[in-house]
This record gives sequence, C-alpha cells and structure tokens, in this order.
Amino acid sequence: MSFERIKPHLPWITLLALVLVVGIADSNFLRPANLISMAADIVPLFIMALGMTFAIYIGGIDLSAQSIANMTTVIATIALPTFGIGAAVLCILSGVVLGSISGFVTTRLFVPSFISTLAVGGIAFSAAQYMSGQRALFMDATLRDSTFGWMTGSVAGIPSELFIAAALVLGAWFLQSRTTFGRALKAVGAGEPAAVASGLNVNRIKIMAFALSGGLAAIAGLLFAVKLSGGSPTLANGFLLPAIVAVLVGGTPLTGGVGGVINTLIGTLIVAVIRSSMLYFEVDATRQQMVFGLILIVAIALTIDRSKLRVVK
Repeated sequence: MSFERIKPHLPWITLLALVLVVGIADSNFLRPANLISMAADIVPLFIMALGMTFAIYIGGIDLSAQSIANMTTVIATIALPTFGIGAAVLCILSGVVLGSISGFVTTRLFVPSFISTLAVGGIAFSAAQYMSGQRALFMDATLRDSTFGWMTGSVAGIPSELFIAAALVLGAWFLQSRTTFGRALKAVGAGEPAAVASGLNVNRIKIMAFALSGGLAAIAGLLFAVKLSGGSPTLANGFLLPAIVAVLVGGTPLTGGVGGVINTLIGTLIVAVIRSSMLYFEVDATRQQMVFGLILIVAIALTIDRSKLRVVK
C-alpha cells in the first residue's frame, strides 16, 4: 500500500496511536472524567483553529487569530457592564471586520496573506494595549455569571464549552460541505486559476474566508475572557502555533483544497493529547513550544501538495 493511499487516514491513526501510548504511560488518562476535562480545556484553541481552517483551506494563512482573540478579551471585559450580552456581538463583529480587512489587503492590494494577517494582528494587539491601558482587566464575577454563565456551566455533567464547540463545528461542516460557498472554497483552494476561469468571484470568497477566521478567533477570545473572568493584550498568547499545528496535523495542507473542519477537530484532539502527555512527562512551557514547532515542520512536510509548488523560497 502506497503512502498516498494511507495519507488521508494519518490523522485518526495518529490520534489513536497517541491515545494508546499516553494511556499505557498514565492509567488515569483514559478515565472518562479526565477525557471530558481535557476536551473542555481545549475548546478555545479548537475554535481558533476552526476559523483558521477556512483561511488555510483556500491556500492562505491567518497569523492574526491570536491577537484578535487577545483584543476580544479586552473588548468583552470593557463592554460587559454597559452592553451585557451585546458585548458578545461587539466581540464577534470586531473579529469579522479585522478578518475582512486581512482579506481585502490580500485580494485587492496583492499582499501575501501571511503579511496582511501579521499586520492586522499587530493592529489588534496595539488596540488591545490602548483599550486596556497595557494592564490586565477583570470582570465583575456576578455580572459575568448572570450574562455568560451558560458558556462555562455544565449540562448533565458535560461542560457547556463542549456543546458550544459541537454547535460551531456542525455549523462549519454544513457551511463547508453542504453550501455553494463551501464548494467555492474548495475550488479556490484546489486551483485558483481554474476557479477564476469558471466565473467564481474569488476575491469575495477569500475575504469571506478571512472574515470567518476573524469571527471565530473573536469567539475564542470571548470564551477565554469568560473562563478567566477578564482580559489582557496577552491572555491568549501561546495559542497561535498549536492552532496552526491542529489544522495541519489534521490534514488540511497549506496549499489548500484538501481537508476541512472535521480534520481540524481530529488535529485539535491530537494537540490536546500531546499537551497532556507533555504535562505528564513534566515538559515545561518553553519546551512545549519547541515540540509544537517540530511537529509543525513535520506536518507541513507530510501534508503539503508539492505539485502546486514550482519554487520554494
């Protein structure tokens, strides 16, 4: 059996192998309560990776997601006393606007997406610093619980975060697999010149993909703020690299057109198991970033479609 035939199945094979290895090393790992807790802890990262999937699916990248999430934590904390549940609308709208700006700069000004999103991420970070006064902000616990308590509660012993993640992944899956927009995303990722020749409005599709990425990054930031009862310009730092790893390890290559949101779900679970194993083996936070960096290199090498690359610079 050739590697190309095995390649689409590598994500779930990897997940299964990791679960078995960590389960053998730590007998408590496979306890249902531990697995549920691990899945709940990874939800903000999953939401960020879910949004990034749309940008990578079309052959781009979104390096602004972490900064947008950070900015959203500040917006949520500041806006909650005045707007209540409306703070969530402000957060998501801000993410969509910044994502749209990234898409506009990429498509209209012909700036590569890794530069445009990096620049927009810098804008989001500066905005978060200005709004927060370069300090950590804290939510009123009573107001937070009365407004957003449903986000961090539980239903029948299952954390509410998991229901939020399930709703988002189902919505994203439907958008990708059952709509004209989803088919257009795949067409752009699989071959942009062919998509243009077929009459698709590629620029609009790209802008919408980046808008989705920004909006979901904002939802991740909102969940961060509610879970941690506050916000700061650095609250979500350290999540960008694992989010990219989750998308790529899941089987959505940087060249686009393959994979999708279900692959990212598997990839995020792989990241969750790796993080848990590193905690078990007492790998410190600095070395964890090194590990994810190495995994990122391997994931790109294994998933990228070299037929789309004539020259690598």
